[in-house]
Amino acid sequence: MTRRTWTLLFSSVLVLVLGLLGALLPVPYVALGPGPVYDTLGKVNDTPVVDIGGENTFPTGGKLSMTTVSLNDGMTLLTAFGLWLSGDYALAPREELFPPEKTKQQIDQENSKAFQDSQSSAEIAALRFLKYPVKVLAVKIEDNSALKGIVEPGDRILAVAGKSVANPAEVRAALEKTKPGDQVDVRYQHNADPEKTARVTLGKADDRPQGVLGVNSAERPDVPFQIKIALKDVGGPSAGLMFALSIVDKLTPGEINGGQSIAGTGEIDADGKVGAIGGIPFKMIAARNQGATVFLVPEGNCAEARQRTPEGLKLVKVGSLGQAVNALEALRNNQPTPAC
Repeated sequence: MTRRTWTLLFSSVLVLVLGLLGALLPVPYVALGPGPVYDTLGKVNDTPVVDIGGENTFPTGGKLSMTTVSLNDGMTLLTAFGLWLSGDYALAPREELFPPEKTKQQIDQENSKAFQDSQSSAEIAALRFLKYPVKVLAVKIEDNSALKGIVEPGDRILAVAGKSVANPAEVRAALEKTKPGDQVDVRYQHNADPEKTARVTLGKADDRPQGVLGVNSAERPDVPFQIKIALKDVGGPSAGLMFALSIVDKLTPGEINGGQSIAGTGEIDADGKVGAIGGIPFKMIAARNQGATVFLVPEGNCAEARQRTPEGLKLVKVGSLGQAVNALEALRNNQPTPAC
């Protein structure tokens, strides 16, 4: 064989070996990209994503889509390189999303809890926005609480120290002028039983000088109907805004989106404040791919979103549920909306 033949043969073998390594060699990276999009006004597997039972609801139209981020793990070098070249994906060190000190099960549980919490916050925020009443429930009674054996998880807390309460902040405020060892009255109710009042001695906490009840409480809607959100295999808190808008739309006449295809993202708290989230470039791509024309962006994500806006997608800045509802009204009336 000539030198040139040997060179060509060696090069071919080298390319083949490198190709095999690329196809088989795993990389310590994950690829983040556009994930599934779910219309919160629609159905998944013939089940409404947001279902309100026991209350009259109004017809809806168009879409209010929540967006997600996909995660590709266990990739080979060639797969990772191909996704990166597509322009729709970004690579990140695996340990950033899967810290070595946590098991995959722990991470999945955290994401699942965040998603469930976002549903509760969305429900409360939407019903508060619509002026429905709310209530405060005991969630956990500490072992050293004076209410241990008196109040049970799920009981309603009606008043503390003579002040009516409707959320955990009001419970805390009712104790603002107390100190450990003080006695206060707590009015509570178990299921549909008659209301009761218990006089208890306040305990001590390391993080505040005031007295404490030793009860973890949570705010819940005080309504005669149920809201169910049926969506599996989705994690994280970023669907809260779109869930809240869906609830508002179903409980009010007219189409909040004007019949358009609206997508968005954003964490929401019980007060309706919209918080920033991660992965917004991928969520915007997913929305565009599904035909959305408008994307609701948390105020805290505007700078990043502005740099990566897909063509044909209008960005609308929102900082609260009320601002989102007002922005959608402006869109329906062809009026200016807050821009990123």
